Amino acid sequence: MGTIAGEDDLGIPPTVPPAGQGPETAMPMDVFQAYPPPREAWYTVGVLALATTFAMLDQGILGLLIQRIIEDFSLTDTQASLLLGPAFAFVYVVVGIPLSPLIDRWTRKKIIAIGITVWSLATAACGLAGNFIQLFTARMVVGAGEAVNGPTAYSIVSDCFSRKDLPKAIYGLQIGSVAGSGLSLLLGGAMIYIITTLGTPTLPFVGTLRPWQTVMMAVGLPGLLVALLLLTVKEPARRTFRADVSKVPVVGAVKYMWLHFAVFGPLFVGLTLGALDGGGRAWGAAFFERTYGWQPSTYGLAAGVVSIVAMLGGLFIGSRWVDRMQAAGMVDAPFRVIVYTRMLNIPFAIAMPLMPTPELALACNAVGFLTLGMSGPMLNAVMLIVTPNQIRGQVMALYLFIFTVVGQGLSPVITGATTDYLFTSPEDLRWSIMLLHLVFLPAALVVTLVGWKPYREAVQRLNDDDARTGANN
Repeated sequence: MGTIAGEDDLGIPPTVPPAGQGPETAMPMDVFQAYPPPREAWYTVGVLALATTFAMLDQGILGLLIQRIIEDFSLTDTQASLLLGPAFAFVYVVVGIPLSPLIDRWTRKKIIAIGITVWSLATAACGLAGNFIQLFTARMVVGAGEAVNGPTAYSIVSDCFSRKDLPKAIYGLQIGSVAGSGLSLLLGGAMIYIITTLGTPTLPFVGTLRPWQTVMMAVGLPGLLVALLLLTVKEPARRTFRADVSKVPVVGAVKYMWLHFAVFGPLFVGLTLGALDGGGRAWGAAFFERTYGWQPSTYGLAAGVVSIVAMLGGLFIGSRWVDRMQAAGMVDAPFRVIVYTRMLNIPFAIAMPLMPTPELALACNAVGFLTLGMSGPMLNAVMLIVTPNQIRGQVMALYLFIFTVVGQGLSPVITGATTDYLFTSPEDLRWSIMLLHLVFLPAALVVTLVGWKPYREAVQRLNDDDARTGANN
C-alpha cells in the first residue's frame, strides 16, 4: 500500500509505445525539454514569491486589526473568529478544489494573475465594510481569490527545478510567505500609528473611514500591480507526462493517495493536527493587548520585526541544513527538518502564553517563527517530491485546502469559542492558546514520526527509478 507506482494508480491507461515506435514518439516533447535556465527559473520564483507576499499580507492583516473591529462592531470572540477563519477559509471548498484540475491544464500564470486581482480588490473592499455581514462577505471573496495561488505556484515551481533542487526553490518561494506574514504585522503596526496620529481620510459617498478601514484599503490596492507583473513570467513546460493530464480525474488523485496511504496518510493527518494549532497566531494582537496591554501598533512593529528576522533566519538555516543532509546521502532530509523543528518548538509554544512579560512571550514566539521558517517550505517539498506531476495541482490543492480550512478556518474558531464558553472571560485568551498548543502540537509530532520510514523508502525508490531511466524529475 505504501509503494510508489505508476500511471495505473491515477485512473489513466499507461502509455506504451506501439510496435516499432520509440518512447520519444509516445510522450509529449515536454518530457525531454531541459529545465528553464537558472536566471529564468529564479525570476519565476521571485515573482511568485512577491505574489505570495501580497497574499499573506492581505490575509493576515485582519488579525492585527481584530480587536478594534470587535469594539466597533460589538462582536464576541466567537463572532470575530468567523472573520479570522471561516469567512476566508471555507470558501476554499467552493473555489479551490473544483478549480484544481484547471491548474494541471490551463496557463498557470494567468490563473494566479486573475486570483491576485480578485483578492486585492476584495481586501480594499473590506475597508468599505460598515457592518459584520459586509466584512464577512468581502473576506469570503479574498479567500476565493487566494484559493488558486498556492497550488498553482507550487505546480509552476516544480516544473522549473529538478527533484534535487526543488527544496531550495521552495525555500525561495517561502520567502514570500515570510515577508507577507511579517509585513502584515510590521506595516500594519506602522500604518495604525501613522493613521492614528494624522487622522483618517474622508471619502465621497462613504464618509470618514475608521483607522482599520484605511489600513485594509492601503494594503489591498497595490496587489493589482503584481497581477500585471505575473504576465511577464514565462510558463514552464510541464514534465513527466506519460499521459494527457486531462485524462486524470480528481478521483484518480484520491485513489493514488489511498493506494499509497502509508506515505500520504501521515503527511495529511500530521498537517491537519499541526494546522489545528495555528489559530493562536491569528489571535496574537488581541492576546498581547488583553494580557500585557500592548496596543496593536506596538505589537505589530515588535512582532513584525521578530517574525521577519526569525523566519528569514529559519529559511537560511533550513536550506543549508537540507543541503548538508542531502550531501551526506540522506534522501529524507526535508522530512528530518520537519521532525526536528517540531520537537524544538513544542516546549516554547506551550510556555509562550504563560510568560509574565510581553518580551518573554515574544522571545518564545521567535523560536516558533524560526522553526516555522525552517520547516514550512519542507511541508510543501515533501509532498511535491512523492507526487506525480499529473496530479500535483490537485494534490497540492487538497493539501493546502486542509491547511487553509482547518488551520485558518477551524482553529481560530476553536480558540475564540474556548475563550467564550470554557473560560468565559476575554482576558482568559491566554489559556485558550496554551490549551491549543498542548493538545495539537504533540499529536502532530507523533503522527509525523509514524510516516518517517514509509516516506524515506518511497523517495529512495523514486531515486532508484531515476538512476535506471537517466531522469531527474
